[in-house]
Amino acid sequence: MKSSASSAPSVSSDARPGRGRSRTLLTLLLSGTMLLSGGCAVANGDSAGDAGSADGRTLRVVLTQEPPTLEPCESSLTATGVVVRSNITEPLVERDPTSGELRPLLATGWTQTRPTTWTFDIRPGVTFQNGDRFDAQDAAFSIDRAVNSDLACNVDGYVFGDEELDVRVVGPTRLTVTTEKPDPILPLRLSFVEIVPRTTDTEAKVRIPVGTGPYAVQSWQAGSAISLTRNEDYWGEAPAYPRARYVWRGDASVRAAMIDKGEADIAMSLDPMDAEKKTTVDYPNNETTALRLDGREAPLDDLRVRRAIGMAVDREGIADALLGGLAEPAAQLVPPGVVGHNDALEPTPYDVDAARALIEEAAADGVPTGREITLVARNGQFAGIAETAEALQYELGRIGLKVKVRMADTATQLQYQLRPLPRGVGPIALLIMHGNQAGDAAFTTSQYLLSDGPQSTFGTAELDRRIAAAGGLSGAARQRAFAGLLAHQNASVAQYAYLAHMRGLLGLSPSVRYRPNSATGDEMRLADVSPAKAADAADAAKAAEPARAAKEVRH
Repeated sequence: MKSSASSAPSVSSDARPGRGRSRTLLTLLLSGTMLLSGGCAVANGDSAGDAGSADGRTLRVVLTQEPPTLEPCESSLTATGVVVRSNITEPLVERDPTSGELRPLLATGWTQTRPTTWTFDIRPGVTFQNGDRFDAQDAAFSIDRAVNSDLACNVDGYVFGDEELDVRVVGPTRLTVTTEKPDPILPLRLSFVEIVPRTTDTEAKVRIPVGTGPYAVQSWQAGSAISLTRNEDYWGEAPAYPRARYVWRGDASVRAAMIDKGEADIAMSLDPMDAEKKTTVDYPNNETTALRLDGREAPLDDLRVRRAIGMAVDREGIADALLGGLAEPAAQLVPPGVVGHNDALEPTPYDVDAARALIEEAAADGVPTGREITLVARNGQFAGIAETAEALQYELGRIGLKVKVRMADTATQLQYQLRPLPRGVGPIALLIMHGNQAGDAAFTTSQYLLSDGPQSTFGTAELDRRIAAAGGLSGAARQRAFAGLLAHQNASVAQYAYLAHMRGLLGLSPSVRYRPNSATGDEMRLADVSPAKAADAADAAKAAEPARAAKEVRH
């Protein structure tokens, strides 16, 4: 029996969203009190030797946490995917994070040969980092291992929903994949399956993966660093850096200091307070924050209470005061640019009086609105999360609800986030951050909105019907169906009180050139990073081409 797990799915802009907004009462309160708790931190004695080589030939990246695994079938986990995907291993198909288009990678092409069958042509002449030649048997093995096995891979539950696939090798460079029902986005789903050799262990997940990517794992010093070395036999264009080294620091101020002190070249997930630095760049990261309300427990089982919570959230105040303007108030879990996003939905208006009236109405009908609600949030999930949790506690208290905050580590938070959900813990409002990097609402709705979705607490038969129907459509009909069911969820189910569509903040050393995109937080392609001098020289050469051509014409 296979188990499901959690997720986690445009160019950078100099604009800082949210600047210049009018400051609400909550904004003034928080800027005067809660933000004082931020404090300052130093780099804790990190040295260049600790962060990696400063010789210009090693790309040094500092992450928020150590990856829990480098197992390729777990690469839809953010902390794993940012190291593994497109660096160590590669899929058959890749999605362009800016355009959303699918591009061939280890597959050179694909066609839907029957309503339930897709045929993939495999790229010849590719070898794995261990010297083994890649062919269709490896591709079929990798799909079976990730989706059809008992390994309980994250990619299985998140991307395929535990569906069995019939994978058959037609020849050395061709295979077919057949689904139980027609699946118009199967190639997109397969972009999450990283290809490994057919000799890979099928009984247990691997610690050091082998793939076809531009880098191979050189070493993993637990608790210290992960080092990669360039794959000199890589079938594609060679990356600029011969080596890469990952370290991790939980404090955003420490990560920022490592950039400022020349100890790192790239730093992930910096604090919004660093947004104005010349060494930072913000980017849309397809992440959405929200409160997931457990509708199985009173008082959260009452629709009026859930609606009141949505009305009590001062989204603009939180985005302005706590998220540094690097966020936009949200009206749905699906961010802009993803198939199914409903442009017509507007964030719930901030109305404390109306929210309080709904709570009072529910209480008059016997709903136990005085029952304590536990607001669970994960330490370090995003910059300002503790202050955001405190702000939500304050706002819900204003409308007559009793809320306590529990800040949890990752393992504890996942117990609340994933099925089977804990029992006997009372009503839970879980602060989540959902990233749809795949670009299609099916990945959100199957996880977060289905009645029995791996990350849903409840739902309705009508919403389940709509999700199933939308999943079988394609093109404009698919867009309309998902947009419609998202509106239906807000009006009739209201499992979520949305906060914001987030923007990521990346620290970049002046010595490197890299343009982050919406996938950067989950899949940072090291091959897209280049030394500043080389990149500047290439840009200068490109700019000189028109003048050079004109001169040649004149002569």
